[in-house]
Amino acid sequence: MVSRGEHKLVVWPAYFDSARTREQGRRVPKRYAVEKPTCDTLVAAAKVLKLQVVVEKDCAYPATPWKREGRLIVTKTGPKTAVLRRLGEQLRAVKEEKL
Repeated sequence: MVSRGEHKLVVWPAYFDSARTREQGRRVPKRYAVEKPTCDTLVAAAKVLKLQVVVEKDCAYPATPWKREGRLIVTKTGPKTAVLRRLGEQLRAVKEEKL
């Protein structure tokens, strides 16, 4: 249940997929996108940013209903575009650490 004054954002891994175009659902510039993002790497990036996160693993991005990639529900800490860019920056750092 969302309490009064608390807003949530839905964040899909597709928003950060460098293989997708803007028309296909990527929401961040290429410099903030990564190859094959997952919910787990997004959660790691969100934890670095100290965002409150709820993971829903069995959800499919509406444009690709056959892929159950999951999604995150994140507490809003500013404009959605700003939150997505901060997540993208951290996601790149998390992906580079795993290499």
